[in-house]
Amino acid sequence: MRRTGIFRELLPYQVATDVTVAGVFGLLCIPLELTVGGWAAESALATVLMCVLFGAALAVRRLSPLLALGAAWIAAIVQMLLLRPPSFVDVAIFAVLYATAAYGTVLVYWLGFASAIVGAAVITAYLFGTQLLSVSSWSVLPLAAAVLVAAGFALLLAWTVGALVRTSLRARRTQRERERAERGRVEEQERGRIARDMHDVVGHSLAVIIAQADGARYAADADPRAAKDALATISTTARSALADVRLLLTQLRHSEGVAPQPMLNDLEGLYGQVRAAGLAVRVDVEPMPPATVPAAVQLAIYRVLQEALTNAIRHGAGDVEVTMRWLPDRLHLWASNPVDRLVGLPEADALRPIESAEVRHGIVGMRERARLVGGAVEAGMVGEMWVVRATFPFAAEPERRESAAR
Repeated sequence: MRRTGIFRELLPYQVATDVTVAGVFGLLCIPLELTVGGWAAESALATVLMCVLFGAALAVRRLSPLLALGAAWIAAIVQMLLLRPPSFVDVAIFAVLYATAAYGTVLVYWLGFASAIVGAAVITAYLFGTQLLSVSSWSVLPLAAAVLVAAGFALLLAWTVGALVRTSLRARRTQRERERAERGRVEEQERGRIARDMHDVVGHSLAVIIAQADGARYAADADPRAAKDALATISTTARSALADVRLLLTQLRHSEGVAPQPMLNDLEGLYGQVRAAGLAVRVDVEPMPPATVPAAVQLAIYRVLQEALTNAIRHGAGDVEVTMRWLPDRLHLWASNPVDRLVGLPEADALRPIESAEVRHGIVGMRERARLVGGAVEAGMVGEMWVVRATFPFAAEPERRESAAR
């Protein structure tokens, strides 16, 4: 509910409700007040004016608490000028004080608080002012003090209830904003995941297809059989990419994890695609991987290695060497290949964390995937070789932990 000047934006049904309640209140108050104050023309007109002012204050108490407070004070002054005692019509004052605390600005909030205190004093002075000025004022002083305390308690109670509602509404708004921010964060993470998956799935397959298409173009006349083999590889890779894209779309329509993800057992197929693109891949694994590597870690290893091999196809100038060193609680992975020039990547002769380099989106994706499982990735030039080094921690097998404890 936003504010426009001294007015708040309310829904149509809220405005209609407030006006209806105020109308019913006025229809009840006017005959009651006329019965008490008499039906003389002058007093009747003033009585109707008083009831209309109290009804107006009740009608706009949520739309404009400041106007409602002003109307209530004017109505109360008219009531005192008519020498009317407190009556049913004064119920509107409690509703207005509640609204100033619940819906008013900071200024109106404190004006409502001050009005409750001043109003209690005015009521006491109005009821006992003449008697307190007389010689026998001591006899009515206890009663006046009791009326002051009772009026102050009643008026401040209405204001306090509004203040509690204000706190509740503010807490609810804060909660909604927090939930909105959380949804935004989750959506941003999901967009990042989609971007990584699209890059890894489509980027790798297109790199293989481009390499094979170039080879087929050059071999079309000199070696038709090699051209046919290249076209067959393009067809197979394209079908695999199409299946991966459909898999990704299935995940987007439903939830991640419903469909199978590539694991360590699928690395041989990945190496085969790179070899089909014309690069030799030498793999050194020592020892064999543990039997219980978490699925999330296996997926991260696959995607990081896939991106490293894709970059080797796109930018490399020679064969690729992959080294995997399995420890009881982590994997150390190296992937290296010679390069002539790799635009946008660090040129220093040392590895460095990827954050410190101007890198491409795919290498940023490697860093993000490793971080998701608690790992890290570094990349850089070492001599004429472009090297990617990654570490992936995972929980050790229970048997190994027990053996180490013994």
